Amino acid sequence: MVTTASSKPRKQRVLRRVLARVWPHKLMSAHLSPELREKYGRRSLPLRVGDTVKVLRGEYRGVTAKVVEVDRERQYVYLENVTRKRVDGTEVRVPIHVSNVMIVQLDLSDGYRKTLLEKGREGLKAWKAAA
Repeated sequence: MVTTASSKPRKQRVLRRVLARVWPHKLMSAHLSPELREKYGRRSLPLRVGDTVKVLRGEYRGVTAKVVEVDRERQYVYLENVTRKRVDGTEVRVPIHVSNVMIVQLDLSDGYRKTLLEKGREGLKAWKAAA
């Protein structure tokens, strides 16, 4: 595991490149909506195809759409109906950076993801009981 406490930009860039090779899914995490955050006791989750997200920044701000493709190498997601016309008239999907979206609905078809969220919910209950 690579860790650094350095605030030097060069070392931060190197760390990000290393992490992109080791844990690409960790860098693909997006914030959960306040409702999901309260429900599951987590602040963020890695994005997956099938999740519904809301764009928070940029030209497509306010658009809520389903994720149809995830580019882990470039840290972009592609959404349904978020397209742009090329000069030749063809429609292409517009890449949106992961940091500019918020998950508003989760795709829970995966058993691993369900167990991950259940663990978070149990931890939240224990924390609230202790407080």
